Amino acid sequence: MKLTMLLLIAITSMASSACSNLLDSELKVLDSSKKMNMCTYEGSVILVVNVASKCGYTYQYETLQGLYDKYKDDGLVVVGIPSRDFRQEYSEEASVAEFCSTEYGVDFPMFATTKVRGSKAHPFYKKLAAESGMVPNWNFNKYLIDRSGKVYKGYRAKVKPDSELLTSAIEKLL
Repeated sequence: MKLTMLLLIAITSMASSACSNLLDSELKVLDSSKKMNMCTYEGSVILVVNVASKCGYTYQYETLQGLYDKYKDDGLVVVGIPSRDFRQEYSEEASVAEFCSTEYGVDFPMFATTKVRGSKAHPFYKKLAAESGMVPNWNFNKYLIDRSGKVYKGYRAKVKPDSELLTSAIEKLL
């Protein structure tokens, strides 16, 4: 029994240590009590975007969904993380979820509203900023993460999801 328990502890430890420090972060799923660790996506190319429903860049949801649809079978995961840091997101998560699904047909992973900058930023965003050298300065900033769980590059809101700059980087990493 002791040997089995020690083996289980060792396997669990190896599995968790296999995940990159950046991705080893737990986030709450949008409009849910469920939490999920970003390690779930390790081995995929990940595009993390701080989103908002009432922003001038909200139209990017459509092209983010298009990217996800086009490349998900090749290993791309688009991750949306709503934030009220710029005061352009609904106060109720149910409203965010409804808006994203009804207005843009979003079915890529969406997480709960989260602080993305400053001293109260979620630890995942603090790690993204530290690794990329880029703190979100507005909604729809993007972080491209490679299959090993390291930031490849950060992109500001003006870089459209379907731009040559971003799609060529995604294709290179896939």
